[in-house]
Amino acid sequence: MGVLCQSNEELQALLDPHRQTGRKIVTTNGCFDIINLAHVRMLRLAKSQGDILVVGINSDASIRALKGPTRPIRPQEERAEIVASFDMVDFTILFDERDCTDFVLRVRPNVHVNDASYGENCVESEAVRSCGGKLFLVPKMEWESNSQLLDRIRKNP
Repeated sequence: MGVLCQSNEELQALLDPHRQTGRKIVTTNGCFDIINLAHVRMLRLAKSQGDILVVGINSDASIRALKGPTRPIRPQEERAEIVASFDMVDFTILFDERDCTDFVLRVRPNVHVNDASYGENCVESEAVRSCGGKLFLVPKMEWESNSQLLDRIRKNP
C-alpha cells in the first residue's frame, strides 16, 4: 500500500532516499473520481517504467474547475486513499492546479506517464524535459470514460 502524502515537503523527504540510491522515479496523474479498469491498467504500466510510482491526484477544486460544479463524485480524501491502496502505487499527493505541470516540477521524475491522446506536446511535456525526465505515452485504451458513464446513467435512470 502506498503512502498518502500530506505535503510536498513530506513527499520530498520520502523520495530523497530513493533518489540517492539511483531508483527510477515515475509519475502519473489524474482525477480518479470513479476508478475503472483503464485506471488500473494505466497505473500498472506506469509502475513498469521504473521503481517508485508517485501519483498526483487532482483536488476537488481542481476537478470542479476542469469538469464543472457537479464533479467530483468522490471527495479528494477518498480518491487519494483508494489510489494509495493499490500495490503498484508507492506515493500519492493531491494538487490544486488545473494541470499537473507544477506537480511534475516538484517531483522531478525520471519518467512521466500520460495517455497518448494528449500527445508528445502535452501541457506537462516541457516540465518533464526540464527535469531531465522522459515522457512515456500509453496507447489510448478503448474504455468508456467516467464522464461518459455518468452521462449514460443520467439519461437512463
